[in-house]
Amino acid sequence: MSASRELDNLLALPASRGLGVDIATRIRSAILEGLFGPGEQLREEALSRAMGVSRGPIREAFMQLEREGLILIRRNRGAFVAQLSREDLDEVYTLRVAIEKLAISRAVHLAVTADIAEMQAVVDDIAIRMAHGITEQEAAELDLKFHDLVYAAAKHRRLMETWNNLRPQIHVLLLNRNVAHGDFREIVAPSHQVIVDAIRDRDEARAVELTLDHLHGSYERVVRSHDGRVEETAELQGTRGIDLR
Repeated sequence: MSASRELDNLLALPASRGLGVDIATRIRSAILEGLFGPGEQLREEALSRAMGVSRGPIREAFMQLEREGLILIRRNRGAFVAQLSREDLDEVYTLRVAIEKLAISRAVHLAVTADIAEMQAVVDDIAIRMAHGITEQEAAELDLKFHDLVYAAAKHRRLMETWNNLRPQIHVLLLNRNVAHGDFREIVAPSHQVIVDAIRDRDEARAVELTLDHLHGSYERVVRSHDGRVEETAELQGTRGIDLR
């Protein structure tokens, strides 16, 4: 075998690699759409049978989703959809504040007319869909799409990579916020519109202030939702522990 052919074989991705990526995409979508709930076990055998594949690509997909923070792999127990703790929420929020402050600061100075037009188009889309009854899933996806554009306008590759790694967990948090607080329909378009206006005006201080207010408001709603579920679970467990004889 020639050295060139040997190198090609060594560097070639295994055939299952593309399959694992595709499976991760499909499982991720199912989690983000609520088809797999927090804490639910993802069974290799059932998934491999449903998708018509071996367990290898399923395990590869699980490892990718674990890196994204969407699932937890527990030794000798299997894979489970992640249930973010209060500590997880705080870590996601504080990291997002740090990177988004940098993103919005750069976007104010580096965004071109086309970047701002794309942001405005997303905000307009949110407003139009609100008038026709926007769903929690649609609102979360459009919210993330807007922030994708802010990071793209910041023109910082490593910053974008950090955002992409954190994005799936933020998607889950946005869904939890939207489901628990129906008032998101009243605030999602206006809260993004003022940010676009500040970027258009090249007002960095205003853009940063508005962005941090926007993130803090979202975080507070998620925390209230999380704490409410914890209290509800504790009450149920307490009720089950009462001796009614």
